[in-house]
This record gives sequence, C-alpha cells and structure tokens, in this order.
Amino acid sequence: MNILHLDTNHPLLLDQLREAGFQNDEDYTSPKTEIESKISNYDGIIIRSRFAIDKPFLDKAKNLKFIGRVGAGLENIDTDYAEKRGIHLFNAPEGNRNAVGEHALGMILSLFNKLNAADESVRKGKWLREEHRGIELDGKTIGIIGYGNMGRAFARKLRGFNVEVICYDILDNVENSDATQVDLEELFEKTDVLSLHTPQTPLTVGMVKANFIAKFKKPFWLINTARGKSVVTNDLVNALKEGKILGAGLDVLEYEKSSFENLFTSESEMPEALKELLKMDNVIISPHVAGWTVESKEKLAQTIVDKIKAKFC
Repeated sequence: MNILHLDTNHPLLLDQLREAGFQNDEDYTSPKTEIESKISNYDGIIIRSRFAIDKPFLDKAKNLKFIGRVGAGLENIDTDYAEKRGIHLFNAPEGNRNAVGEHALGMILSLFNKLNAADESVRKGKWLREEHRGIELDGKTIGIIGYGNMGRAFARKLRGFNVEVICYDILDNVENSDATQVDLEELFEKTDVLSLHTPQTPLTVGMVKANFIAKFKKPFWLINTARGKSVVTNDLVNALKEGKILGAGLDVLEYEKSSFENLFTSESEMPEALKELLKMDNVIISPHVAGWTVESKEKLAQTIVDKIKAKFC
C-alpha cells in the first residue's frame, strides 16, 4: 500500500510503516491542487491540519482506503463522505490527552497565582507582593464539559488538589472515580472553574456565549484547550469586563485558520474583541500547543502507526 505523508511528524511513523511493508511518499509543500492531481495513486494519507480533506478532494482520491490524522479531532475531514466511501479514519486523542490535561492545569495555577503578571512586574523592577496575592485551588469545584479522552485526562490531573470535579457530556454514564456526571443545571450552579474538552461540532460552535455565561450562578474561571470556535470572543470579553468571568486560559482562539497553523496574515485583520482580550492581565493565551509536547509528538505518531497496522497488516 502506498501512503502519502502531507505533514511532518515524528520519524517513527515513517520508519515503522516502512518496516511493516508500506511505501511512504512525502510531500509537505505542494499546494492542494497538486496533491489532488496525484492523490489517486495512494491508498492512504497521513495529515495533521495542513488543509481540509473535503468532498472534491475525496472524489479525486479514488483508491483511498484510509486517512490518518495525527491529532485528536477530525473536523478538517468530511467524515460523513469519507465513511460513505468506505474510507477508514484514524485519529489519535490517546496520544496527546496527557499533555492537554497538564496544560489545562498549568493555566489554572498560573491564573490563580497571577504568575504572568508577577513575572512581568519583577522584570520591570517592581516588587509588588500584595498586588500579586493569589488564590488556592483547594476547595473549588471544577466543571468539565466533554468527558472523553481529554476531559478524563484533565480530571486525573486534579487528584490530590482537594477539589470537587463534575462533568457534563452528551453521552450518559461517562463518570468515573475522577468526576461525577451532572446535568447542565448543576454545572451552572456549582462551577468555580469551567474547562472545555469538546470536539468541534455544530453543538459546540459558539457554545460559550452571552446567554450561556449568564446561566452560571457565580463568577467563574474559563479554560479552553479544546477548539477556539466554541467560545464567542466578543461575549467572553464583555463577561471579563463585567466580572462574570474572573479570568481565562485560552490555548485556542475563535479566529484560528482551519489549518490551526496560523492566526492572521496581517495585524489589520485582527478583530477588536481580540485586541481587547490581548490587553487583559487576567487572560493567558497560548498558540494551540496544549497537546504539543515532545512526548505527545511521539505518542501521536505511535498511535496512528498502531491503528493502521492493526487494520491493514
């Protein structure tokens, strides 16, 4: 079987597939139109987020048997059409769930202890102790929306912090020893910190908006290491100004390109809401790297290799 690799990944992916008898070709730079002109020669493709695998692309991939996405989500792939064509889809949420859990926890601790602001002030020659007095995670209620691979990994990281962990999921009976499943009403009532761990779907796009935020019974902290389009930035900014949201840790932004690899081509494209967000010292933003560790790079690749071999070897 011939595999076309469209994004660079850990070298073990190429090495182990070659050892298993697959033919690997690499093309990390050609435009999508050029890839489409030759995709019929391949049985499989490996991609991260370089471009969308849509119906026109799949129609040209007449011999395609599988797509391996070296990441957690599949929203850059027309999954319905791929499955209709009998194309197997492999993703790897198992590969970076630990990294995402650690990143979410790190964002909470940094926000609670004002670490970014404290570091900046000391570098400016200021020693402002009272201004940087933090709060403790102990005794808080952490609400998780989405209790799959990522949500469970984050809940596991909270062991030992003496917190109550509750979760909401569209599936029933997802709770385990690390979190108690609740309905939305209980989530709105009890949550001190809300952490999102949902895929991008029609249900989650624009989920965190003004009327959603207003349902929380007390001000809360927001962590989003899932997908940027789940949070309406303008409504988030307003809630931060009004104190309905106390602070936010954002690894993803509403305005990310579909490839996740960049934000804007020029500063003039930046929406006003984002400009305001960037000025807030109770907001931490990272460039979609929650699952982007040295260890997860290897785990993601290994997960994809294992799934391909299990199906085709």
